[in-house]
Order: sequence, then C-alpha cells, then structure tokens
Amino acid sequence: MGFLFSLQVLLFLSLSQKLSAQPPPTNVTSSSLDALLQDYSFRAFVRPRTGILYDATVPSNFTGIKLAAMRLRSGSFRKYGVSSLKEFSIPTGVIVKPYVTRLVLVYQNLANYSQFYYPLPGYDYVAPVLGLLAYDAKNLSAVNLPELELTALNDPIKIGFADLERIPQGSGAKCVSFDSRGKATFKDSVQNTCETVNQGHFSVVVKSVASAPSPSEGRKKKKEERSEDSAKTWIIVGSVVGGLILLGLLVCLVMRCRSYKKDEKIREMERAGEAGEALRMTQVGETRAPTATTTRTQPMLETEYAA
Repeated sequence: MGFLFSLQVLLFLSLSQKLSAQPPPTNVTSSSLDALLQDYSFRAFVRPRTGILYDATVPSNFTGIKLAAMRLRSGSFRKYGVSSLKEFSIPTGVIVKPYVTRLVLVYQNLANYSQFYYPLPGYDYVAPVLGLLAYDAKNLSAVNLPELELTALNDPIKIGFADLERIPQGSGAKCVSFDSRGKATFKDSVQNTCETVNQGHFSVVVKSVASAPSPSEGRKKKKEERSEDSAKTWIIVGSVVGGLILLGLLVCLVMRCRSYKKDEKIREMERAGEAGEALRMTQVGETRAPTATTTRTQPMLETEYAA
C-alpha cells in the first residue's frame, strides 16, 4: 500500500510539472485570450452575490494564470467604487459605457504568460501583466461578450503590484498599459504604483540589460566617435593642403610655359639675324665698323634728268 501511494504521488507531481511546463497555445491571441478568460470567469458565479469577489479556474494549458470576477450594480459601482479588487483600487466616480444595469469586473493575472501575450522588445517585466476588464452581467452564461468602457472622472484607478520583483539599481521602472489593440503606453512609476483612467492590461517594466550599453561599451563607442571625427578632420585638412599644392604647381607650370615661349621667341630672332646678309668690316681709325659692299642706288646729276 505504501509503495502504491508513493507511486501515485510521484505520478501526480510529474503530471503537475508537465501541466505547469506546457507552453501557451500559439493560436491564441491576446484578444481571444480575454474572450476565453471571460467565459471561465463567468463560470465562477454558481450562486453569485453582488459585491463578492469569486476566484475562477482556468484551463490546464493556462496553468499559472490567476482569474477572478465580481458582479456589481452600475449605480453602486459609480457611487462607492471598489476599494480592493486584488491589486486594483477603484475610486468613486467611474462611469461605464455603454450603460448597463449590472456589470462584471474581471481580474486577470497573466503570470509567466505576460511576455508571450504582451511582448515588449527592449524591456523586461518586473511584474506580471494584470488585467481589469468590464462586461455586461445581464447573462452570466454568455460568451464572447464585448468589453465595456470604464472611465475614471475624478481620481485615477490605482494598481499596486503585489508580485513586483526587485528593480535593478539605476534602472528607472516604468508603468506600461495596453489597450484593446495591444498598443503599449509608458508612464513613470510612482512608488511602484501605476495609475489609469481606463480598463485594460498593466504592468511594470525596465529597460533590458542587453539593450542598455555597458560603461565599457559606452567608452568604446565614444572613442570610436572621436576617431571618426579626427579622421574626418584630417581628410578635410589633407584636401585643403592638397588643393593648395596643386594650385601652386599649376601656377609654376603656367609661369614656366610663359618663360619658355619668351626664350623661344628670342632664339628665333637671333636665328633670323644670323641668316641675314653679312656686312664687310672696314677699319675706320682705330675702330672696325661694318660697311656695304656696293651702293644699291647710283647717284645721278640733276642735268641727267633733263636729258
């Protein structure tokens, strides 16, 4: 008998571990998860009493999720609020749209399913995602009910996270809220308490350690940036100096060409002078001077013109 009892205990523990280790269904989205949890939360109202919070069970493949529901009259809800609905504290003056006579507030704690259904790249959850949704309580056996809209007119709805993990020093915790479409909105956390004026899903996150650069990486990045700036400076200086050198060479080339043309013109004049008729040199006193060999135009007397 003792052996059989021990075997049954082992089988039970093994089965429990398998159920808790089951991955979440991949075909269930956050919106369809809300519809599923609405159905299971309404099943908790076997003999419902107004203003009493009933814990509900979830399917075995969602083991770990905590679920609860409370039925209220709309008038009383607006007049008195709900001082404690698990981690939620709902003040007076919250209106419901569209108006219903009675409503059901559904509480969700997604636990280790938070990251799966509400992924936030670059952030780490330090608290589970908590949900506060409202539905019409006219038919407690209805499924796929549309959500009612809650709006706090006076004071905000406060969320104090009971399962808040230790926040790393130096990392500012932020409240994050998700609307019905899964869009995330961030706000600063006030003493680990978040506030909202509407229904939805809420949690606390910090920047991922992997996404935040370490001090050594920051120094390395700054050093690389300085090296890039220095390289750009040297490129600019080199370009200016190179341009000045090229301009100087061009000026020297122009001046050299002009000097060459001038020398060439002088040499042509000298060659032309050397190619002309040579003059005879005649001794005039102590000086030799060039003289023509013949007289090109013979002199004539005036009387010869008359003849």
